[in-house]
Amino acid sequence: MLRRVFCAAACVIPLVGGCSFAPDYKVPPTPTTAQFKEAGNWTMGTPADQISRGAWWTVFGDSRLNKLEQELDASNPNLAVALARYDEAQAYLAEAQAGLFPTLGTDYDPTRNRQSNNRPLRSADQPDVYTSNTFDATVSYELDLWGSVRNTVAAGAAEAEAGSALLANAKLSLEAQLAESYLELRGLDAQNSVLANTVAAYRRAYKMTVDRHTGGIASGLDVGRAQTQLESARAEASQYVAQRALYEHAIASLVGQSSSSFAIRAAVVDIKIPNVPVGLPSTLLQRRPDIAAAERQVAAANAEIGVARAAFFPNLTLQALAGFQNTGNGSLLTAPNLFWTIGPNLAMTLFEGGLRHAQLDLAKSERNVAAGAYRATVLQAFQDVEDNLALLNHLANAATAQSAAVTAASHTEDLALDRYRLGAVNYLEVVTAQTADLEAKQSAINIDTNRRIAAVRLIKAVGGGWTTADMPVLAGLDPRASGAVEGQSTRIATSCSSAPTHGCSR
Repeated sequence: MLRRVFCAAACVIPLVGGCSFAPDYKVPPTPTTAQFKEAGNWTMGTPADQISRGAWWTVFGDSRLNKLEQELDASNPNLAVALARYDEAQAYLAEAQAGLFPTLGTDYDPTRNRQSNNRPLRSADQPDVYTSNTFDATVSYELDLWGSVRNTVAAGAAEAEAGSALLANAKLSLEAQLAESYLELRGLDAQNSVLANTVAAYRRAYKMTVDRHTGGIASGLDVGRAQTQLESARAEASQYVAQRALYEHAIASLVGQSSSSFAIRAAVVDIKIPNVPVGLPSTLLQRRPDIAAAERQVAAANAEIGVARAAFFPNLTLQALAGFQNTGNGSLLTAPNLFWTIGPNLAMTLFEGGLRHAQLDLAKSERNVAAGAYRATVLQAFQDVEDNLALLNHLANAATAQSAAVTAASHTEDLALDRYRLGAVNYLEVVTAQTADLEAKQSAINIDTNRRIAAVRLIKAVGGGWTTADMPVLAGLDPRASGAVEGQSTRIATSCSSAPTHGCSR
């Protein structure tokens, strides 16, 4: 008999396709352009697949940076938190998928009982104490007539896909933060090297003024000015050392190490400034994990509308119970001890004070919020790319001009010192030339550092080599209609059209 019950349930389940009340899903439209406005001679639009997958930081050609990025991927605690959140989203999806299947259960209940002498309707020949052995199995299945379960699964699938993209976005953001901190640190190393040479030069100039003052050639004013230059340079060097320590501590935290035991040896390193391939503006929708995550969250919110609408209709559940029961005498599993029950359960709420209408309005509002957040993310992505393209192109021009300024300032300083030795000018001319030379060299280093950081930010802005193809495609579980607009992610368009819709979708 149990086998008949289970077979009956198994036969009914595939016959119930149901319908879905989730709106046909369409990716929210966003503005796109044919090309980036700020792309110039220095940055050229080339295919996205030229960006290194994963290890994008290798384009800078620095082995120490490469090693630090690997340590970050293995040990960063914030990245571990993002991974745990993705695992959480997958667990919620598995929980939702469980609703697609019947619930099976079994129970064995051996008891020893004493009934009251005054129990209502007790017959005189019933014993006071008796044994009851009960073994039963149950099957229960809620028919998904209105798509509530399937839309819950669809929402869970979209959230899990979003979780995958958010994990990739967290990883990319941390990698970019590490690269920026490292480049800032190396920029300070270059500044400290310039200041070390400057302090040595100022020390020689100070000795020269002291010697000339001792010989009666120079005034005490010249000595004071030379000493001021020297001490100011020393003070500035100490400030750079302090700033460097802060970046070193930040890097230690990013790679999961204690700042007290972590150190990066100071060195002047020639770090390449890469030409970042940015591709076409529309490819941002494929290559930005935060955009992909925002779009998946819109899909999840859209499916939740179907769940809210389904709550207006009755729930139909098929239930079956079968088992054996006796009073402890003889074999339990015999035909006379058999009992069973089977039948549907139809439940519907008749009055709830507007609760379901409020839940539906909430679901629609959350879909609108997610759609607005998606559009804002796309617009921010375009701004990020344009900002860093502008910086790279204009800073490249600035670097060329500043290199010429450094050459001119160094030559002016040499001329001023030579003329001072000959007594043609006073030391104020030397001080002015020295200040201009130091400022020119420091500005050149700042420009080069800013160019490298802009390259990091541009790589991050175009997705760092990530594409939507890297996301786990779980959309086959949801009944979304096609509707991706032109220019959206290829994977998004595919996932929105690959799954079949169900009869009553509206």
